[in-house]
Amino acid sequence: MKIKSTVRKKGGEPRKGKGFSRGELREAGVDPKRALKFGIPIDPRRRTKHKENVKMLKRHLRSLVRRSRRPRTAKKP
Repeated sequence: MKIKSTVRKKGGEPRKGKGFSRGELREAGVDPKRALKFGIPIDPRRRTKHKENVKMLKRHLRSLVRRSRRPRTAKKP
């Protein structure tokens, strides 16, 4: 699943961004190296923090955790 950040244009109109800022990642509880492993793009030039991007990141991380859990089966001796 490809995830993209939302950035505001000068007139206040939203558009798709190139990646998430470091501040947004920090608020969502993800360090940049881990974000890259999860396939989350990072835009090092951005300094802004948008609440909707932090919510999107948290929701995406929860879905990753749900997908990664598999029921464990007992090994046969």
